[in-house]
Parts: sequence; structure tokens; C-alpha cells
Amino acid sequence: MITPSLVFKIIIAGDGGVGKTTILHRYIEGEFLYEAKMTIGTDILNKTLTLKEGPTCALQLWDFGGQERFRFLLDDFVKGAAGAFLMFDLTVFKSFMNLPEWINLIRKDDPTLPILLLGSKYDLIESIMVDDEYVRQFVENNNISGYCKVSSKTGYNVNQVFESLVSTIIDYRKITTANQSMEV
Repeated sequence: MITPSLVFKIIIAGDGGVGKTTILHRYIEGEFLYEAKMTIGTDILNKTLTLKEGPTCALQLWDFGGQERFRFLLDDFVKGAAGAFLMFDLTVFKSFMNLPEWINLIRKDDPTLPILLLGSKYDLIESIMVDDEYVRQFVENNNISGYCKVSSKTGYNVNQVFESLVSTIIDYRKITTANQSMEV
């Protein structure tokens, strides 16, 4: 067994019902979770990821309940995060409109925290309500690292988004370390 050389705390946030728990289940178990239960507070899952041309990383994946009544917990749990997935449901425009509130919560302690935006339920193409142009502008205006459409049901882009976020975190840390060295 390979010992991870890096450990990253990654949070996944967004409105209730957007598919946070199902994407984590798909990523960790490799299958779709048909009967996901509402996350009460927070669930923490672990996975080891070896990048194609990089280190082996231990991922601590923090799944936040998206309901309003659990948001007060986010303040404490977001501390120490290396990066985040911010997720909305492509078929529910309101979940996209609520993203600014989630960004404020996620970036409260670190305004430059790497965030990868995920549009979920891409398998429901006929029901998509969020236009790509709205998303592009949102990503640009909020210093989001990237955007990807995903489907927990089919597995579309699921593994790729985890590799992408971890690569972004590693690159971000290299830049941050280099900038700190220049300041000394």
C-alpha cells in the first residue's frame, strides 16, 4: 500500500438535493446511490487518490447538509479546507441563484480558496434550466477555478473533477509558497 504524501481536506457544499452525497458515493464506491438520505449536519468520507503524474493524496471529503438549518455548522467545519466543490443542480435554477451565499460561507476564512463549480444531473439534458453563459459569467466574477457538468447516475466526469480539484490545490499551494518565499 502506498502511503499518501499529501492530505487534503475538501468540502462539498450547495443546496439540499443537488447531489452532493450521490457524487461522493459514486466517486468512492463506483456506483450510483439510488436512495440517498438527507445529510444531517456533516458526513466525512475518505479516499486515496494517486494523480497520473503526481503524488498520492489522502482526501478527507466533507459533505455538508444543504438545508438552511445546518448552515451554521459550516463556519467551524470549513476551517483548514484545502479546496471545495460548490455544487448546483442544472435542472433547478434556484440552486444556481443560491451559489453566492455558499461562496461567502466557504471562503469566509480564505478568500482565495480553490473552488471547482459542479453542475449536477447532467444526465437530465432535456430538463436543464441553467444556461452555460450564466455559469461562465459566475465563474469569471467569483474567481472560481473551473466548471464541470457531472452526473452521479452515469458517472460522467466524476473521477475527473476530483483529479482536477486536487491538481488545482497542488498548483495553488506551489504559487502560495513561492509568493511567501518572495516576501521574506
